[in-house]
Amino acid sequence: MLSNASTFASQVNDTFMFILIVSVIFFLGVVIAMIYFVVRYHHKRNQEVANIHGNTTLEVLWTVIPTILVMAMFYYGFIGYRDMRTVPEGATDITATGRMWSWVYTYENGFQTDTLVVPLGKPVKVDIETADVLHSFYIPAFRVKQDAVPGMTNFVWFEAIQEGVFDILCTEYCGDRHSYMLSKVKVIPEEQYHQWYAATAGQVVNLDSGEQDDDQLAARGQKLYKMKGCIACHSTDGSRIIGPSFKGIYGHEVEVLVEGKAEKVLVDEDYIRESILQPQAKIVKGFEAVPMPPQPLTEAEIQAIIAYFKELK
Repeated sequence: MLSNASTFASQVNDTFMFILIVSVIFFLGVVIAMIYFVVRYHHKRNQEVANIHGNTTLEVLWTVIPTILVMAMFYYGFIGYRDMRTVPEGATDITATGRMWSWVYTYENGFQTDTLVVPLGKPVKVDIETADVLHSFYIPAFRVKQDAVPGMTNFVWFEAIQEGVFDILCTEYCGDRHSYMLSKVKVIPEEQYHQWYAATAGQVVNLDSGEQDDDQLAARGQKLYKMKGCIACHSTDGSRIIGPSFKGIYGHEVEVLVEGKAEKVLVDEDYIRESILQPQAKIVKGFEAVPMPPQPLTEAEIQAIIAYFKELK
């Protein structure tokens, strides 16, 4: 059963339940009336056709009652919409960026992660952006959903009332791997959240500082591989997805198509850098030339990814 993990959940549930009950009552009423009329006015019992004139009382009732019910549905919907679009003061501000096919969350201190971490019992505002095509940010357990539209910044806000880990989905068809565009929101106690957030400040590593050794650089490259959405198209275990796997490619030759002509190239630092910055320049043979989402990477970030690829034996 779907959890009621936010303050909006019960409100949305009540609205849908009201509409469902009204719909069921009218459905049963129509079906029962239809069966009654079929039996009561069967042609064997009514050999002569009678002319029936209008009934003012009946016409007023079937106009007024549906109008009242529709206005009640509108009221429930309007109140819910108003609440969902009015962000409380002091809400935690986080940016969610969708790209084919992953979500990345950026906090006010610059920390980025592929899992949304939020405090229990405190309002959270999530600004919704996209790096490429249309996506839609949806947390079923919280009953909140908002489209990510190119060139726009939308938002949702919520207050989690239940600890735990809940699914985040994309509900706008956005390409071949749309169904794999999954993420999680982790709700933790407020004090624990503040401790976690304070610790993230030390994880916002400046890759341009040159202070990382090879292991640190590779670890940062692995994180970038996930956050930049590479994981959606390229595996690290040899399995085939949309693009070639990164497992064991460094230092080996691959056959690519350059302007339709096949040639072999060595997978070295220059090739990886070119593939990131100009992904359509050389297409690995056997794979389609699928447009890669824009990747605004610095040279230091590219070096980190290269370091990670070197470790994928």
